[in-house]
Amino acid sequence: MARDRINGEDYTGPLKRLLLAVLILCLVGLFLFWRIDSPRVERFRAQVIDTVVPSFDWAMAPVTASVKLLRDFRSYQNIYEQNQELRRELRQMTSWKEAALQLEQENARLRDLNNVRLDPRLTYITGVVLADSGSAFRQTVLINVGSRDGIVDGWATMDGIGLVGRISGVGDNTSRVILLTDSTSRIPATIQPSGQRALIIGDNTAAPPIDFLENPDMVRPGDRIVTSGDGDVFPPGLLIGQVAQDPGGRLRTRLAADYERLEFLRVLRDHGARKVSQPSALILPDEPPGTNTPPPEEIAPDTAEAADG
Repeated sequence: MARDRINGEDYTGPLKRLLLAVLILCLVGLFLFWRIDSPRVERFRAQVIDTVVPSFDWAMAPVTASVKLLRDFRSYQNIYEQNQELRRELRQMTSWKEAALQLEQENARLRDLNNVRLDPRLTYITGVVLADSGSAFRQTVLINVGSRDGIVDGWATMDGIGLVGRISGVGDNTSRVILLTDSTSRIPATIQPSGQRALIIGDNTAAPPIDFLENPDMVRPGDRIVTSGDGDVFPPGLLIGQVAQDPGGRLRTRLAADYERLEFLRVLRDHGARKVSQPSALILPDEPPGTNTPPPEEIAPDTAEAADG
């Protein structure tokens, strides 16, 4: 067995070398033949190509498939890059959409402010809400207008619908607004259509109670509540809200202002009504010019002589 293996190896080596030499000679001969520039050889080459090449489609199939795979890979790569670009654009569009929604909401708040009907004698300043107190025991907000804008303590503030509160604390560039819901808030009000006077008293809840009613039987849930102007606290006629009744039967105020979305506030310039400086102005009419009223001590003797006569 070992001898047969050795003999087989002795024949295999020379046979491989012989086949390799024959293959090289054939390739050299083919190369030389292919390089011959003769019409007869050219026709022969054309016949060989027409005969052999079409039958080699099966040999070109892997090459063709590889080329197609490479093209598909490049197409997939382009699609992936386009997908990533579309994702980036989608994120940008999402951020732009959020910005557009915020601007739309701010625009709606400003339109609401413009729709509020006020006394023509009242002017106003519009401020942006910067922050709130964040306390359960104090209901205030901060706005970005102050003494440089002419803001004065006690002026009323409104949103796009109703009364929000009053200015309490003014800085150079900011002001503090105490809301109607704050426990320190006391607003004289009139309930329409009955004309009942009352006080809207803040208690740190979303629905302040209505106290000091003259005749509660004349007030019904849904009645309109406006400022009365008593005490020169607020200008009269500003909308506060509507009458509501809690489960315990107590009358409360359903505020017209949207306290959940306070973004802009309108500060009303109220320079106050004419105040009485002399008590006599309450009774005596204005005297025409040139009239001198004699003093009491000059009237007294005449009165005495008339009495003696």
